[in-house]
Amino acid sequence: MAEKELRQIAIYGKGGIGKSTTTQNLTAGLAELGKKVMVVGCDPKADSTRLLLGGLHQKTVLDTLREDGDVQLDSIMKEGFGGTRCVESGGPEPGVGCAGRGIITSIGLLERLGAYTEDLDYVFYDVLGDVVCGGFAMPIREGKAKEIYIVASGEMMALYAANNISKGISRYARTGGVRLGGIICNSRNVDREKELLEAFAKELGTQLIYFVPRDNIVQRAEINKKTVIAYDPNSKQADEYRSLAEAIDKNTFLTVPKPMTQERLEEILIEHGLIDTEEYAQAQAI
Repeated sequence: MAEKELRQIAIYGKGGIGKSTTTQNLTAGLAELGKKVMVVGCDPKADSTRLLLGGLHQKTVLDTLREDGDVQLDSIMKEGFGGTRCVESGGPEPGVGCAGRGIITSIGLLERLGAYTEDLDYVFYDVLGDVVCGGFAMPIREGKAKEIYIVASGEMMALYAANNISKGISRYARTGGVRLGGIICNSRNVDREKELLEAFAKELGTQLIYFVPRDNIVQRAEINKKTVIAYDPNSKQADEYRSLAEAIDKNTFLTVPKPMTQERLEEILIEHGLIDTEEYAQAQAI
């Protein structure tokens, strides 16, 4: 019998775009499908597993190392919704050190403690930031995560960030096996948003793997410290996240992205009405 392959996935995207919310709702959907999932929060805010854990403020790997020195797996890994395994890498004390180092330390420690068990189907790395650099590139630079998804929306800065992240993925793809699996649109109800994201993904040589519609139930679920699937399992938005999970689970279309020049990106934004043509021409003339 063929050995089951562990899919290690990193989620990137502009700060504030909804990476953590999307990741936690996505992994809740995978857990419902019977998948064994570990989520490693790679953000110093340590909020990548809060909804899966029902609001529990989990002690981070770096805090545990600072306070206890000798770390056991059960002190840094908690079980969340549907049996998901939740870890927060944390960050350095304010004003001291590089936050990205926490990711490197955490993943190394998890490996030594035997967290990557044979029954796991997925490991998700929820990564801070708009660019793939330094310690925050560790999940893909060190060959841990082979599969990347970028959370974006039809807003200009979200697409600039997604294009920059694609440049980093393309760079590391030359030396390792990392590939882009697609763009996840976390909708902001921008005009012609789905059409814009499809054009953007096509230009990158990837796919819009899923369009998550905007729904205020997501905020209500967060206030109640739950994923949408746990908060209201019969809601339309819960089904959207289940469909996202199925799209990721079935996806085999992994590519090396072809990042756009700034000029080409701005052309696409103009074509879809996100940049005013006259204002753009005036700005270029200055």
